[in-house]
Amino acid sequence: MCKKIVLSAAFALSITQMAVAAQPEKPKTRPSAEIIKAAPASDWREIDPADLLVMVLAPDGNGKSRQVIIQLLPAPISQGWIGNMRKLAAAHWWDNGAVYRVQDNWVAQFGDPDEDTPQAKPLPPGLAKVPESDYLLRAFAAPEYINPGRDAYAPHTGIDMGFPMAFDDSHVWPTHCYGSVGVGRNNSPDTGMGAELYAVIGTPPRQLDRNIAVVGRVIEGIEHLSSLPRAPGNGMYNDKAKNTPILSIRLGNELPAADQPHFEYLSSASASFRDYVNARVNRHDDFIIYAPGNADICNIPIPIRRKG
Repeated sequence: MCKKIVLSAAFALSITQMAVAAQPEKPKTRPSAEIIKAAPASDWREIDPADLLVMVLAPDGNGKSRQVIIQLLPAPISQGWIGNMRKLAAAHWWDNGAVYRVQDNWVAQFGDPDEDTPQAKPLPPGLAKVPESDYLLRAFAAPEYINPGRDAYAPHTGIDMGFPMAFDDSHVWPTHCYGSVGVGRNNSPDTGMGAELYAVIGTPPRQLDRNIAVVGRVIEGIEHLSSLPRAPGNGMYNDKAKNTPILSIRLGNELPAADQPHFEYLSSASASFRDYVNARVNRHDDFIIYAPGNADICNIPIPIRRKG
């Protein structure tokens, strides 16, 4: 009996080896960086400077300047909070604020370090209280790119107007990915005003989708947040001297013309974008052994570059 098992195992191994040897070698895919570089100008979409927040942090320990640029979600998504953020930027409310919370593998949070205390900075007038229903967009339209991969947090995912989204048969909502910017809030029914913000600097906390407003994403300078010293527990610094001061936050179009940021993203409706995604999920080259054939929505970073 044992001899037959050994022979059977050897036979099975030889069959497997023959099957592997018989498989044709898959052609190598073009590198995704090459596809992005070759994408025609018509496949790129300009980002309006009015849809960018430019955050200037105090210089680092070596005196080097630090700038973080946040792209706001396009209408009609999360516009209640974003409208508040535009008013806060116009009022220079964030000036002299701080990054006051940095939790490992979670978020870097910024705004007023005296929030929820008697010393809290007064908010400018005219801010809207946004309902929880606005976490979802009811006027549903299928995203420009639908991700075929399975998702643990939503029936479907995709990319629309250059942003990662999740959706079902009647609603669509933005997702938390690395670099995503969300609105800090207290317990429900509070939804936050858009004054206290956080940027994801760790594993995407997708469990927050539909529970907290996503309002944009960091498109440049995330390293200035992700490299800050971590604080224990929930990441709040117990010494304000450890906070990172915010010198200013302005909308891009409010800066002098010479300083206005100009970026563009690869359209998720373009053929170049589909080639780019295919190259990432079906990569075949001398380094990759196994290509999964699909990707988590947060593992499809949207190509963004400075214009000009």
